[in-house]
Amino acid sequence: MSTRRIFDLKMPSFWLFPAYFRPLARSVKISATKRCGNSGTRQLAVTCDEPYLRRLRRRAFLRLPLMQTGLGDPLATLSPRTPRFPPQTPRSVAFRKFESTLADSPVEDDSDEITLLGEDERRTYADGLVDGFGTVPEAAGPISGEDKRGMALLIVLYLIQGVPLGLALGSMPFILQNHFTYSQLATFALSGYPYSLKLLWSPIVDSVFSSRIGRRKSWVIPMQLISATLMLYISSNIQHLMDEPHAHVAHLTNVFTALVFFSATQDIAVDGWALTLLSPDNLSYASTCQTIGLNTGYFTSYTIFLALNSEQIASHWGVPRLTLAAYLRFWCIVSYIVSVVLMFKKERKDPVSDTGLPIREVYKQIWSVCKMEQIRALLILFVLGKIGFAANDAATSLKLVEKGLAREDLAVAVLINFPFQILGGWLVGGWCRGAYPLRPWVHAFWPRIAFALSAMLIVLWFPAPPVSAGLFVFLVVHTVLTSFTSTIQFVASSAFFTRISDPVIGGTYMTLLNTFSNIGTMWPKWFVLKSIDMLTTATCQHPTDTTEFDSECRTQAGKALCAATNGTCITTRDGYYPVTILCMAFGLLFLVFYTIPTVRRLQALSTNSWRVKV
Repeated sequence: MSTRRIFDLKMPSFWLFPAYFRPLARSVKISATKRCGNSGTRQLAVTCDEPYLRRLRRRAFLRLPLMQTGLGDPLATLSPRTPRFPPQTPRSVAFRKFESTLADSPVEDDSDEITLLGEDERRTYADGLVDGFGTVPEAAGPISGEDKRGMALLIVLYLIQGVPLGLALGSMPFILQNHFTYSQLATFALSGYPYSLKLLWSPIVDSVFSSRIGRRKSWVIPMQLISATLMLYISSNIQHLMDEPHAHVAHLTNVFTALVFFSATQDIAVDGWALTLLSPDNLSYASTCQTIGLNTGYFTSYTIFLALNSEQIASHWGVPRLTLAAYLRFWCIVSYIVSVVLMFKKERKDPVSDTGLPIREVYKQIWSVCKMEQIRALLILFVLGKIGFAANDAATSLKLVEKGLAREDLAVAVLINFPFQILGGWLVGGWCRGAYPLRPWVHAFWPRIAFALSAMLIVLWFPAPPVSAGLFVFLVVHTVLTSFTSTIQFVASSAFFTRISDPVIGGTYMTLLNTFSNIGTMWPKWFVLKSIDMLTTATCQHPTDTTEFDSECRTQAGKALCAATNGTCITTRDGYYPVTILCMAFGLLFLVFYTIPTVRRLQALSTNSWRVKV
């Protein structure tokens, strides 16, 4: 039988032959030829007949990392499949541990290195290696003072960005609920869309800047000043707009859309700044700073403002009622002060990312990113994955208030949840520093959909007011747990985005990835509220007449007409329940058949596979 040498391989002398490799000895000639210096390795010559070579390609050991040989023989050029081990077993590239020791060894030019490890050995020698990224993470050291100051700055900037979002998406819908229908609330919800569509102008933010001022400061400072001025304008005209809000739906939507637009533009610059403001070892904490800052600003405008805006709380505690105008003026002053401080902040120069690419080139690179198969998979994953709890996020709180829960009680419940969410964001930030940053994101889907189901049951069985202490405690616990699952997903996805983002177009790349997540959160909201309004049937009934007549009790005009005739609006079919059930059913199916397998595949990719190919 003719044989030919197909490749050489080196391995530590103590590894011997794994059990799964021994059967190959019947058809493959394996011989130890020499000891390679002091490296503790043996060089082996492997020969086999040509028919067996074809079978050899399909054996398990050839699925290990292997360089192509340099023999020039087509039969000798092996291109094994990329290794795929179970999730708990990082990809085995153990030969890298002793690669440097082999550099000085007298090895022939046509030799290749291959790992002949059994399952147990692979788990042992691959311990600590990051699957999909090919690097061994160093032990986390103490955070430097410069990074701590950078984190503090990021938290403040994200906090200021969260204030308009908390108003547009949090408190304003509750303030307008008594005056708007669900369809009108859906129209006002469009004011939050610029935050999800900021990708459209992010290349401009990434490419146009003043080198003297700083790449990121060139946008952060002007956007903060414009936002502060716009808040000053709204505070001067809000009383007129709120006198008859149903007559100013378009105006209210426009001014808050503009406010969110400028906040979103600032967010593009801050996302890019985070990539250079923190050291590479602590980049995962950028998502934690974003979580803490945005949540602080959001809940300050949502819970704290709703509580202090309540006449009941103000009279009970003997404090002045905080008006929307005063609240906007306060944050206007804060934004002006922070903008002045930023003028004296020196921005770190980055010769790699501060290249000043032309706008057209950035758009071309974004298009190149969008054409990548893994990016398209990520887009589908984040845009459709959150439908499962979209109805819960968009309408449950409004339904609880409609059922009789006081806005003040809701604000207190969310306020109690706030410190838990901040603490959770910090803890999850450390959790997501591991090899699989999207694993917590996937795991959080199950409880989040379960909490959406329990929230629907709470609305269904919610008793008439007043709310008992036991029920209120239950609502607080439910709110804390639901928000914690949301925080897990937010921090985990942001950590993954930070890791794979290309620093050359850092702001745009990060914005592209965050856009996927934000669109997945925002786009269902309009459809959910609109569908609830369309599927809801409400009739007016008089106390002296058992017959019901349709006076369109869903709209403000219909409710006013029913009240003018001493009638009572009766909801015979609430669209909230079918919409919630449909969302949860879709979410579960999508999670099982697309989200889980796609996340496993994406996390197995190397960092370089996410880079823009120019």
